[in-house]
Amino acid sequence: MDMRTGLGVALWLVSSGATQAVAEPRTLQQYLAQSGPAPTARIAYGPAPSQYAELFVPAGRGPFPVVVLIHGGCWTSSLGGIVEMRDLAGALAAKGAAVLNVEYRRVDEAGGGYPGTYQDVNAALGVLTHEAASYALDTRRIVAVGHSAGGHLVQWIAGRSGIPASSPVHDALAVPIREIVSLGGLADLRRDAAHIKTVCDTDVAQLTGPASPSRPDPFLDTSPAELLPNGSHTVLINGELDRISPPALAAAYAERARKAGDRVETVVLPGASHFDEVSTASPAWATVLPIILEPLGLRADR
Repeated sequence: MDMRTGLGVALWLVSSGATQAVAEPRTLQQYLAQSGPAPTARIAYGPAPSQYAELFVPAGRGPFPVVVLIHGGCWTSSLGGIVEMRDLAGALAAKGAAVLNVEYRRVDEAGGGYPGTYQDVNAALGVLTHEAASYALDTRRIVAVGHSAGGHLVQWIAGRSGIPASSPVHDALAVPIREIVSLGGLADLRRDAAHIKTVCDTDVAQLTGPASPSRPDPFLDTSPAELLPNGSHTVLINGELDRISPPALAAAYAERARKAGDRVETVVLPGASHFDEVSTASPAWATVLPIILEPLGLRADR
C-alpha cells in the first residue's frame, strides 16, 4: 500500500504487485447478475413496494455490530437494486456483522426523488432502533456503506444532523452514524450535476427538488458537500478505471471535507471499474472488506 498525496488528501493506491495478473474489470452486466443469500427478515418501513429493508443476522448470540448497505443504480429503478447488494450482505454477515440492506423509492418511482428518497432512508434507518432488541443489534457500532447513488445517500446520512427542522427531510429521531464508506459515490450534486447527467441521464433537480422562497438553495439539504463538516470518518473508495465516479471526484470532495475539518481518506483500486468496488468476486474485495469491518471491531480473517 503506497501512501500518496493528491489535492492535499491522503490517497491510498492499493497495488497487487507487478508480477500478479490483474483481473478484467467487472462490467455492469456482471453486477446485475450477482446476488447472494436470502435475508433473515424483510421489514417494511412504508406502504410503497420499494419501502422495505432486508436484515441479515449472523450466527451467534450478539449483540452484533451493524452495516447499513445502500445500493446504487443512478437513483433509478432500471439499474439494479437491493438484490445485487445481497452479495456483500452475505459476506459481511459471515464475518459477524448484522446487515441492513436498504431499498428506497427512486426518481422514476411514485414518491421518489425529493423529498421521498431521503425520507425513505430516514425511515429505513429507524428500523435499527425498532428492531435492535429483537435481533440483538448493537446500534452503537454502525458503518454505512453505499455504492454510486447509494454513496451519495450514505454521505448524506453523515451530514443529516445539520439539516434544519424546517426541511421535509429533517429527522428529529435520527440514529447517528459517523463511520461512512462510499464506493464510487456521487456526492457533490451542485459541482457534478453535468457529470451526473452524462453518466446517469439523471437530472440533479429530481434529487434536489425546486428552489422556493422558503428554500432558496435546494442543495443545502440534499448534497453532502453542502452539509460539511459533518463530524464523520469517511472513506471514499474508487476504481482506477471507474468512469462513472472517477477518483478525481472523490479527491475533490475529500479536499473540501478536510478543509471543513472532517476526517476523510481516499482509496484507489488499481485496474478496477465502478462494479469491482461492489463485488466479492473482485480482487478489490480484499481491500474493501477490512475497511468496512475495522470500525466495527471485526476482522476480515476470522
